[in-house]
Amino acid sequence: MAAKPCIPKGTRDFSPIEMAKRNYIFNTIREVYHLYGFQQIETPAMEMLSTLMGKYGEEGDKLLFKIQNSGDYFSNLTDEELLSRNATKLACKFCEKGLRYDLTVPFARYVVMHRDELTFPFKRYQIQPVWRADRPQKGRYREFYQCDADVVGSDSLLNEVELMQIVDEVFARFGIRVCIKINNRKILTGIAEIIGEADKIVDITVAIDKLDKIGLDNVNAELRDKGISDEAITKLQPIIQLNGTNQGKLSTLREILAASETGIKGVEETEFILSNLEELSIKNKLELDLTLARGLNYYTGAIFEVKALDVQIGSITGGGRYDNLTGVFGMAGVSGVGISFGADRIFDVLNQLDLYPKEAVNVTQLLFINFGVKEAAFSMRVLHQVRMAGIRAEIFPDASKMKKQMGYANAKSIPYVALVGEDELAQGKVTLKNMATGEQKLLTPDELISNLKSIYQM
Repeated sequence: MAAKPCIPKGTRDFSPIEMAKRNYIFNTIREVYHLYGFQQIETPAMEMLSTLMGKYGEEGDKLLFKIQNSGDYFSNLTDEELLSRNATKLACKFCEKGLRYDLTVPFARYVVMHRDELTFPFKRYQIQPVWRADRPQKGRYREFYQCDADVVGSDSLLNEVELMQIVDEVFARFGIRVCIKINNRKILTGIAEIIGEADKIVDITVAIDKLDKIGLDNVNAELRDKGISDEAITKLQPIIQLNGTNQGKLSTLREILAASETGIKGVEETEFILSNLEELSIKNKLELDLTLARGLNYYTGAIFEVKALDVQIGSITGGGRYDNLTGVFGMAGVSGVGISFGADRIFDVLNQLDLYPKEAVNVTQLLFINFGVKEAAFSMRVLHQVRMAGIRAEIFPDASKMKKQMGYANAKSIPYVALVGEDELAQGKVTLKNMATGEQKLLTPDELISNLKSIYQM
């Protein structure tokens, strides 16, 4: 007996309905990116390991999927190397390539390789899968999609403003109520300076980033464990518990961070972004959140995170400003800012809130029932006209029993069927049946098309 087929853990098959939903997400994001002048690029699933290694830290290197060289990859290995059983060193010897871990490092490589062809500022987006050799668990996969947009080669804060407009517009189109949280790396640096723990900025921000999850007492305990003084922790309390309006928080921060040049710069940048967004009548809630940290080793300016308001789930979009994106590849001084939509989490939110439009899931709009050779020949001619009018339609290929064909329409949630029997054939007409109500209309091909275009508002 043949073994039952399976797929690798952490990967998924997607049904036609699931793919229709996913494409709705990708197409919505893509349409908004185009509105703001972003151009699509794609990079290979495989990159050279030399491109990927060392860019994500030691843990990230372990999570890279490495691709074994073809041919006799043992030929250049010594017996000593083989017997050492050092997995990392051996992998470097017979693996030259790996699957991309994210879209950012390949994008940096792309900018450096194609710099002479690009016009700066360069506004690009990518919607592609990435791979991580992580331990699969609920909501965490080894293969998943990222939907990134970045502007590189410009320091202007108008880029941050437009990216937040994109976020706002995308979620407005999805019908998901969100809170767009904003902070700035420079503000966090200023806070660390003011409380006298500038060298502990990473420890401080990693701890306060957990405030919502573990509570204030546990955050303070973690700060003590990291060697931060009680005096510094006391100074930190009013800052991380700062409440009120965004403008009120900024005013307080101006006073608290007055002695930190970096901190004040962060306040000014945040004030510019928030004031511009408020002038543009953003639909969703905007919140200055001083506990937002987002990978401090990576970001250098404004940072963003988006939370769904009606579903308990982690962040569904994130991003921020980074300096020297391309420096690791020898092209220094290229600043950029970007966002990434979490397509898999957005998929879950739309499912939980049942927000998918019907037309996004019902792929076929009209099914022609097959009554036989003559009827099918007439139906095929009408079917061609229907498709040329932009209506998604198909014909059941076999002249099977009516029950089977109608069952096919029900199983695929096809809302309308076209019936061409002997009577319809004699009159050169089609009976249009509404599968939900059972209502039937006898129509000419032109009337059929006009009727369906009216129904689908085409």
